[in-house]
Amino acid sequence: MVLNNRSRLVPPVSQDNFGNYLHPLVVTTTCGELLEGGFRLAAWQLHQAVINHTDKEARKLIESWMDSPIIPRVNDSMVFDPCSILLGGSQWFNIYGNEFGLGKPIIRSGGANKFDGKVTVYPGTEGGASMDLEICLQSHVMTSLESDMEFMESASFSRSL
Repeated sequence: MVLNNRSRLVPPVSQDNFGNYLHPLVVTTTCGELLEGGFRLAAWQLHQAVINHTDKEARKLIESWMDSPIIPRVNDSMVFDPCSILLGGSQWFNIYGNEFGLGKPIIRSGGANKFDGKVTVYPGTEGGASMDLEICLQSHVMTSLESDMEFMESASFSRSL
């Protein structure tokens, strides 16, 4: 998961400041632990990693990057493990906020920056706590996911696609 360090630094970096303060936040588990703990385990581990990412941790990562800067690319296996899932999106980025007089978008992204395993989470068009997911998977993987009853029970679709 990509984490924004702006608000984690003390004092916080202004949103008007030009530049990115993003770092990947990695949580690792075994297949057995994930099968046993399910989505709750994954969510709990991500939650713990986020709340433990403090000013001290953010500064350590920024200083490390300044000592040895890299510019990550999405398809760079040195940065993103091709056998992992990269989760992106933010409730702070109002993807539906730009109104050009055409009404709310049905689809909000194109074919760029897509790769197998990418899941982008957007605040839902319905507001409240709703979420819109953009899931990029190979067709055989998506078929397996659709066959996973625990996943399908956890997911709900408010409208036909």
